[in-house]
Amino acid sequence: MAKTDIARRVYNHTWKLDPIVRSLLDTDFYKLLMLQMIWGMYPKVDATFKLINRTTSVRLADEIDERELRDQLDHARTLRFSKKEMIWLGGNNFYGRKQIFEPEFLAWLEGFRLPDYELTRRDGQYELSFPGPWMYTTLWEIPALAIINELRSRAAMRSFGPFALDVLYARAKAKMWAKTERLKALPGIRISDFGTRRRHSFLWQRWCVEALKEGIGDAFTGTSNVLLAMDNDLEALGTNAHELPMVFAALANSEEEMREAPYKVLQDWQRYYGGNLLIVLPDTFGTTAFLRDAPDWIADWTGFRPDSAPPIEGGEKILSWWREKGKDPKQKLLIFSDGLEVETIEETYRHFRGKVRMSFGWGTNLTNDFEGCAPTETKSLDAISLVCKVSEANGRPAVKLSDNPAKATGDEKEIKRYLRIFGEKGRVEQLVKV
Repeated sequence: MAKTDIARRVYNHTWKLDPIVRSLLDTDFYKLLMLQMIWGMYPKVDATFKLINRTTSVRLADEIDERELRDQLDHARTLRFSKKEMIWLGGNNFYGRKQIFEPEFLAWLEGFRLPDYELTRRDGQYELSFPGPWMYTTLWEIPALAIINELRSRAAMRSFGPFALDVLYARAKAKMWAKTERLKALPGIRISDFGTRRRHSFLWQRWCVEALKEGIGDAFTGTSNVLLAMDNDLEALGTNAHELPMVFAALANSEEEMREAPYKVLQDWQRYYGGNLLIVLPDTFGTTAFLRDAPDWIADWTGFRPDSAPPIEGGEKILSWWREKGKDPKQKLLIFSDGLEVETIEETYRHFRGKVRMSFGWGTNLTNDFEGCAPTETKSLDAISLVCKVSEANGRPAVKLSDNPAKATGDEKEIKRYLRIFGEKGRVEQLVKV
């Protein structure tokens, strides 16, 4: 397959709309897995998703033209799953299982379209939200983030000529390939692409995925991006995310139900999926609180994805918990995925090698590391910490506490209430870069 000259492509696009999202499969696999469970068990729940820019020093409404943003969001709403995509979803093996998606769900998905959105500007930021039925709004998260991040990249590169763009991408490719060579030197390393949400662009993510596939061979286990998995004959990877316990806790009618919400999610998940899909995400309301109250049956699950604690500290906490439950960590799996730099991957790999099976979901610093690559000084190509989280469910406020207080989302009053219920132990504030 001929490689796209990204620099030339960026410079030459003169058509009215260059779509950022061209397929509803251009999303993360866990969104489809969660969607099937939401569709099957919670079709009457409403959930609003809201854009949150943690990098408040970056004024998105000053960098991104509102008309361009609306055009891209409106275009995404015209998309439908194609016949080829539906056949692939229905006939492909995922995690060693045939027909992981039910025929009735696929029949419903064939007519799916993204619902409407609400967009306003305030104090240099965009207030972008997606209200409506949960089984529709959930699929807005990934394309919305991809659109905003790529529009920001395009705006930053608009003044670059063809040779400046050549230099930019040549430096970024060399930088990424140097990381690839370092990872290749780690025996038994397992790396996957988790970089869709905050990528520089779709074309750049595709280049990174194809480069990893060649550069580290079998050590590259796949991508969370469903479209890239289909197009490159790769495994589509992902399990579940924070939105599930956030919604369940918001819908709870008592403090006891709130404390049980993270485990209710896993019970429902287990009804739909098993085997390698039994991965626990423990930090929605703090890993310490999760492990403190976790039922014994969770120790039988395949592994954990410690997401917002420092990887070594968070991983060791989980290993200790497994040992307390009589489990051998060497038979378990840890998936590290939070803001990974190549140095963090190397350090974590060396620390846990021989102690536990491990895998690394490499995100923003794989698909959006352009620091120092521009031929002229600019910060506009630096990645920012942008998320799209559930803000309310059935009219009730939703909260994420996180192991890192800087990543907490929700109304301040509600956050304090959740802290009273779940506790603050084990939460340590760290700088959030991406």
